[in-house]
Amino acid sequence: MRLALALAAALAAPQVSYAADPADWPSVLAEASGQTVYWNAWGGSDATNAFIDWVGDRVEADYGVSLVHVKLSDTADAVSRVLAERAAGIDKGGAIDLIWINGANFAAMKSEGLLFGPFAKSLPNWAFVDSAGKTVTTDFTVPTEGYESPWAMAQVVFMRDTADLPEAPGSAAEILDWAAAHPGRFTYPQPPDFLGSTFLKQMLVDLTDDASALAAAPESDAAYEAVTAPLWAYLEALTPHLWRSGRAYPATGPAQLQLIYDNEIDLAISFSPGEATAAIANGLLPDSVRTSVLDKGTIGNASFVAIPYNANAAAGAMVVADFLLSPEAQLRAQDPAILGYGTVLDMAKLSDTDRAAFDALDLGIATLSPAELGSAQPEPHPDWMTRIAADWQRRYGAGL
Repeated sequence: MRLALALAAALAAPQVSYAADPADWPSVLAEASGQTVYWNAWGGSDATNAFIDWVGDRVEADYGVSLVHVKLSDTADAVSRVLAERAAGIDKGGAIDLIWINGANFAAMKSEGLLFGPFAKSLPNWAFVDSAGKTVTTDFTVPTEGYESPWAMAQVVFMRDTADLPEAPGSAAEILDWAAAHPGRFTYPQPPDFLGSTFLKQMLVDLTDDASALAAAPESDAAYEAVTAPLWAYLEALTPHLWRSGRAYPATGPAQLQLIYDNEIDLAISFSPGEATAAIANGLLPDSVRTSVLDKGTIGNASFVAIPYNANAAAGAMVVADFLLSPEAQLRAQDPAILGYGTVLDMAKLSDTDRAAFDALDLGIATLSPAELGSAQPEPHPDWMTRIAADWQRRYGAGL
C-alpha cells in the first residue's frame, strides 16, 4: 500500500540515459572504471551477503568498479527512494545504482518510467543466457524488455526434517492435514516478507481450479474475491495449527531455518532448491533435512537486477550485471556450499571447460535434480500478490 500511494503521488517521467551506450561495451567499461556502485539488495542472508561481497572483490579487481551492498529488508524501500528523488527533481546522480528486484516492484518501476535501459541484451554475457528455456524475459508475467537482467533461477521447494517428517506432503491439502495432526510444527515467514508472500501465492496456485485466471490482473473485485476464496478458507483452517498458533511468525526465511535447527518446526518453505544443502554445509540445518515439491508443481521464477533511471553509476551497474551472468559467477552461485541457486545459463552455449565445471558440481544431498523439480508453475500477475499481501495483513497481521 505504501508503494502504491507513493507511485500514485509521483509524476510519470520518460526513461532517461546518462551512461555510455550499452551497445558500446568498450565505452561502458571505460566509464565504469573508478565508479562506485550502490547495490540495494536484500540483506537478510549471511550466505547471500558473502556472495555479494565476493562479487564486489571480483569487479573491483577486474574492472576497477567498487561495489557497496546497501542491505534492504524490503525492496519497496529502494523504489520509494527513487520516487522521492524524482519528486525532488534529482534526475541524475541518484543514490541507487542497482536494485535486486522482482515482481510488483519491477512492474511498478517499469510502468512509471523509473528504469534505465534497455540494457540487458547488450551485456556481453547475455550470449550465454538460456532466454528460450527459462523465464528470464518476463517477470511475474510482465515483459522485461531489457530493463532488468536475470542472475539466478529459483523454484519453490519445501524443506522438511525427515527425522520427524519422513514423507513429503504433496499438496496444500496434505500440508493442512499434517499440520492439524502435528500442531505447532509448521510456519511461514510473515508477509510482506517475500518468502511469506510466496507461500500465500503457492497455496493459491495449488488450491485454485483455474490457474489461468492468475496470469492477468484481477478483472474485478468480484473476480478477485471468487478466485482467492479458497485461499482464505484454507488459512482459516491452517492458522490455529501453526507454530505459536499463528500468533507470531518468523520474520524471514533464515529465521525459519533456525526454527528447524532448534527442532521447533519440521517443515518450511524455500525459493531456492539448493538452500537446504547449503544450510547443511554451513551448519545451519541438520543433515536429516531434505527438500520436495508439490505433486502439481511449484512456482518458479528468476531473480533480476535493474538500474534506476537516474543512477549515478549506470555504467558500473551494467558491469556488475554482466559479471553476475558470467560462467564464473553463475557456477559459484549454484555451488550448494555457497548459495545453491539455479543458473540462468544455457549449458549448450558454454565452452567445454565451463560446461565440465557445471557438470562436476555436486548439488548435494538435499538438492533435487532438475527432473525431480519438474516443470515450474508460472508466477501470478503481480496485482494478485499486492492485494493478497494487504488482505493477509488485515486478516492476520494487525495484532502481531
